[in-house]
Amino acid sequence: MPANLPPQYFEAEKRLRMAKSPEEKIEALEAMLAIMPRHKGTDKLHADLRRKIAKISEEAERKYATSRKSFYIRKEGAGQVVLVGLPNVGKSQLLAAITEASPEIADYPFTTQAPVIGMMRFENIQIQLVDTPAVTGRDSRVWLNNIARNADLIAIIVDLNNQPVDQVETILQELDSMGIIPTTNDAQEATIGKRQREMLIVGNKNDLESSSAHMGRLQTQYNAQFPVIAVSAKEGNGLEDVKRGIFEALDIIRVYTKTPGAKSDLTDPVILRRGSTLKDAAESVHKDFRSNLRYALLWGSGKFDGQRVSPEHVLQDGDVIELHI
Repeated sequence: MPANLPPQYFEAEKRLRMAKSPEEKIEALEAMLAIMPRHKGTDKLHADLRRKIAKISEEAERKYATSRKSFYIRKEGAGQVVLVGLPNVGKSQLLAAITEASPEIADYPFTTQAPVIGMMRFENIQIQLVDTPAVTGRDSRVWLNNIARNADLIAIIVDLNNQPVDQVETILQELDSMGIIPTTNDAQEATIGKRQREMLIVGNKNDLESSSAHMGRLQTQYNAQFPVIAVSAKEGNGLEDVKRGIFEALDIIRVYTKTPGAKSDLTDPVILRRGSTLKDAAESVHKDFRSNLRYALLWGSGKFDGQRVSPEHVLQDGDVIELHI
């Protein structure tokens, strides 16, 4: 089956050939993935692009690990989430409330001077959170330019009692000036040199009196574009909602494997993007499995437990698979 690639794909491919830095190369490859239609004729190309992104990312990690000027944070866990916001919105307090990190927390502005990392447990997986200096800070652009551009998800933290809609607009404008925009379904958008990222909004300090009305305005303005979650990091209200909201916004699923005749291990899932197929899962287990996979048995999203399904079967969160090659 021919790939039938649109002209925008070849524009992104040209940018890839001209790219100098790892960031530029990854940006072009991600644009190619976003534009490329998904069908049997593009399966091999899709896998090749994913491998190129992984290879360049690994090379960038090794390079940045030896350079103090790059401000690159290695991804760990099921996904990397960057917390961004204006001064005194409670980012550090939220990080401390849902991870084991111990950031400095104070009432004065710009308390966070450098990124602070914490691991958030959601059910049986760990998700990496990165608290960053206030987005309007003097040195924030230096940190955010690489960190936010490479993250899987950007969590916009706002103070519900201080014009939260205006806060979101300010943050989106700052991110846009760094070349970071919310993910869009418009493929043409991916060709203009912007890095698209999934985003969600967390309205903090919902324990205060005026928070409810401000939360309503925030939802009215942005609910169609982003998930919007209310929380009080100080009082501990809504922390589980934030954890689940982050997991869902990452758009990932957990898939478990088992060998014939054995029980499945439900403590160590394979993490995949939502919409992934059995072939994608097989490749995550071992690179040779994708090409050799004949079929699999499925427990979970099938019509019945132990159903035999094809390599093109789209998996769901919590599925258990038994691969046969």
